[in-house]
Amino acid sequence: MITKDGRFAYEAAGDPGAIPLIFLHGIGGAARSWRQQLATFGSSFHAIAWDMPGYGGSAPLASVSIAALADALQQFIEQLGATRPIVVGHSIGGMIVQQWLVQFPKLARAVVLAQTSPAFGKADGDWQRSFIAARLGPLDRGETMRSLAPSLVKELVGDDPDPRGMELARACMGSVPEASYRAMMLALIGFDQRSTLKDISVPALLLSGSKDNNAPAPMMAKTATYIPGAEYVELAGVGHLANLERPDAFDAALGRFLDSVTTKA
Repeated sequence: MITKDGRFAYEAAGDPGAIPLIFLHGIGGAARSWRQQLATFGSSFHAIAWDMPGYGGSAPLASVSIAALADALQQFIEQLGATRPIVVGHSIGGMIVQQWLVQFPKLARAVVLAQTSPAFGKADGDWQRSFIAARLGPLDRGETMRSLAPSLVKELVGDDPDPRGMELARACMGSVPEASYRAMMLALIGFDQRSTLKDISVPALLLSGSKDNNAPAPMMAKTATYIPGAEYVELAGVGHLANLERPDAFDAALGRFLDSVTTKA
């Protein structure tokens, strides 16, 4: 589906009159990476997964930054007419949610920060430089997203991932436009919302995987302590792609949180 302004492509399931539940994918993802979650939660919510700008059928941004992506998220929400959505952000999607909460603090019913971080560190830090170089170097040397997808996905996952989920993860990663992948990687540099965590005033679930090297569980557990009333859940044996690696465990954890949020509402 496409929004009325033609800018955003998305997939959706459920009653458009139900509570909006919006899923934001990571750098190697796509709207379709959330298909099991749309199937699981479409019976109770208006479950929606966007293609981030520059992905799938969504138009790229003229200039990519986390702030610009947060503005794009707000425009997407307005196009859908989604009132008081619950927003689930994975990886860079979780960074976009954090930035969106700063810019629009009162609009969410609740948020889920899945396998994400409140900061990417200093723009000139050695760790940041080596992280970017490790991911963009192979493209500089002539590899393609399609050729890199199997190894990139393998590095991200934990123990015994679901085979169908891995097939979908490789398909999503392999079809990310190279320009979008590069732009999103560079948009991470300098991201830092650590000082605003204390201002998050809506119910929040922080969801980690014990084998996640990109958003390590101890860091996420610590982050949760800075958000008033946040709930923290760690999925054992899971790497960075929880909703694809262990979709049933991910859906169970998300479902419990959604139940707690909607029964209080």
